Amino acid sequence: MSYIINKHSDTSFFSKQGQKITIDKVIFEHSLVECHSVVKKIVQDIPVDIFRILGMRNLSAFIGELFAIEFANKSQGLFINNPHQDGYPDLLLMDKNGKVFFEQLSQERRMRDKSPFSPFANGGVEVKATCGSVPTPRELKKTGKEKPDMGDTRIEVMKSYDWKAHHRETNNLIGILWDFENTIPQIVAVFFCNNLTDNDWGKIVQPKEGGGRTTSVSIMSRQGVKKMYKNWIMIKNDDRYINFVNKYNKDNLISK
Repeated sequence: MSYIINKHSDTSFFSKQGQKITIDKVIFEHSLVECHSVVKKIVQDIPVDIFRILGMRNLSAFIGELFAIEFANKSQGLFINNPHQDGYPDLLLMDKNGKVFFEQLSQERRMRDKSPFSPFANGGVEVKATCGSVPTPRELKKTGKEKPDMGDTRIEVMKSYDWKAHHRETNNLIGILWDFENTIPQIVAVFFCNNLTDNDWGKIVQPKEGGGRTTSVSIMSRQGVKKMYKNWIMIKNDDRYINFVNKYNKDNLISK
């Protein structure tokens, strides 16, 4: 699987202390490769359909978490994964200030306390993944098509994509778009934005009693998606994905 790399993308961001940090683009590339390697090994080693057991929502979260783990591993100590499952952001910046904050928390034995890790005082980068949205079974039936099942490639009927968060504070975001290839989840595009604001996230929707969701959610606006698109990092060298992302953003920034 080959990818097109955006040589002009900006991979810098500012820490909470105002320090400008630039992420080596190679980290994005190597993280993606390692993600695919781990997913393939899971398929080979686990004798059940683990992806179907997880379901699409949890699988998407898993892809994002896996990328974050590999990103930290490949960053040569620049980032570590947030030790709290519900902490923010996913990748904690470990520059000089970050190390001081982290060591202090360790000495105070607060590593299992959520509050100092949500948010982390030195900031960092959040990671979110999406497999895009497809029409309802009823809508697809009108065109003679069926809704993709778990493991089916979605790009032929994909109509939109966005990322979701539990709040509107996310500013530095790695956004992942993934799809199935030969029944295996594969990352097809990676985006990065360092200047998302509250206005780039929709109104927070609280869970309804008896509903499917158990946490609040904010969906990124089209404006936010366009910001991410303008700073695309890499995309699968496949016209289907290139054309879809360009068309959805009403632009033509990505080309071979």
